[in-house]
Amino acid sequence: MTTETPARVRFAPSPTGVMHIGGLRTALYDWFLARKTGGQFILRIEDTDRNRYDPDAEWHIKESLKWLGLDLDEGPEIGGPYAPYTQSERLQLYQDAAERLIASGDAYYDDTTPEELAALRQRQQAAGQPPGYDNRGRYRTAEQIQESRDKGLEVVVRFKVPDHGELQVEDEVRGRLKFDLSLLQDFVILKSDGFPTYHLAHVVDDYEMGITHVIRGEEWIPSCPRHVLIQRALGISTPKYVHVPLITAQDGAKLSKRHGAQSALEYRDAGYTPDAVLNYLALLGWSPGDDTEVMSRSEIASRFEIERILSHPAKFSAQKLEWMNQQHIMKADEDELAEMMMPYLERPEEEGGLLEEIDRPIDRSIVRAMVPVLRERIKVLPDVIELIDFLFVDEVQPNPEEMIGRRMDEEMVFTSLNASIQALESLETFDGEAIEQALRGLTQSTGLKAGQLFTPIRVAVTAKRIAPPLFESIEVLGRERTIERLQRGLAIFSNYAGNRDD
Repeated sequence: MTTETPARVRFAPSPTGVMHIGGLRTALYDWFLARKTGGQFILRIEDTDRNRYDPDAEWHIKESLKWLGLDLDEGPEIGGPYAPYTQSERLQLYQDAAERLIASGDAYYDDTTPEELAALRQRQQAAGQPPGYDNRGRYRTAEQIQESRDKGLEVVVRFKVPDHGELQVEDEVRGRLKFDLSLLQDFVILKSDGFPTYHLAHVVDDYEMGITHVIRGEEWIPSCPRHVLIQRALGISTPKYVHVPLITAQDGAKLSKRHGAQSALEYRDAGYTPDAVLNYLALLGWSPGDDTEVMSRSEIASRFEIERILSHPAKFSAQKLEWMNQQHIMKADEDELAEMMMPYLERPEEEGGLLEEIDRPIDRSIVRAMVPVLRERIKVLPDVIELIDFLFVDEVQPNPEEMIGRRMDEEMVFTSLNASIQALESLETFDGEAIEQALRGLTQSTGLKAGQLFTPIRVAVTAKRIAPPLFESIEVLGRERTIERLQRGLAIFSNYAGNRDD
């Protein structure tokens, strides 16, 4: 069933670390659903875990969304009708909700100390019982709670879980989920510092912000009955739950960096395009309904349906992501691709960019001119550096030994370089087609085969045995610089040959 009504979805990360691919995928599923239905994509920062809060992580989250092009309709920095969108600025809402639950008898104050909880766990383990809270706080009186407060002890609010019964929750991917309530213990919804736990905060916010679909990882399924119980106790509606599959390594193991998984900005820095990462992650747990793999973001959005999210784990492949990146590079608009390459070329040399001796900003026209012959030769954007660095330096240092190709002698190298200098000097029009025609014509006048002719030219001009197509490179380099390099290569090879003869 295709979702027709506008969806209000939120990406609600906890800023406790960098955002990895599981969070990225959740964000883009949210975004695709909002764009498919003409709804709203909302960013909400869930920063109530103050012990683990990291401001750098919050920046990383926002920067990752920006890089991927997941534009927001509402959020912390752009506002919206349900502001603020940062949970630490919404504490009164959660505290009021906790008070309502206490007043209705669905929650209670609990002064059980950490030491008492630790002792309880030890006794349970010694008896072979599963560790868990024993709901003792239900029986504390108001006077006892006040006495603990007067002593400076921590007092939390716990939700009272029914002792028995079954709770059923509809999941848009997995169908009806059933939970035995007798297996759940009462759980904390408000901490002693007045900050809520995830269980209470997101339930309140999802309702207050009109969220229609909650898309999250399947690891939250065991917590789902807690959230529905709170909703029912508060008398608020339950959004549609969409629990997406885990992402694992190829062998089914937990995904980690050793399997090639990185954070969003690490993919950016490594030279992956946002469209390729978005495309690949979309297919990790979702199917377009056919064998199509390489898709634009607009195509994915138009085809996105919750019903096509898979229920089984998705296996991550760094090799497949690299292939996907190459496909998007080959399909990219040439001007846009040149623009994407520029930051990698202009990086400092110690960070993998061009040599420091090369002036910045880099001449974009040179990059743009080479894009058509480069795009099929690179897998990630920094690959361009090694291919075209020779175009930006005043002089290259060719290795004379590399000028001698297979089945070649020194005389053939001299013939190739001298003939090419003469041919290029006499050209009236210096473009790729004319250059190719002139140089290929030398095979007849010199008696050299194409490989024998072009190897010394390529090495003299680029200082590389493997380089971009020769004729296009010479055109971009220009007549004057090309002939200078051929003459310099000839001099270097002459010196090399003379020393060998000695």
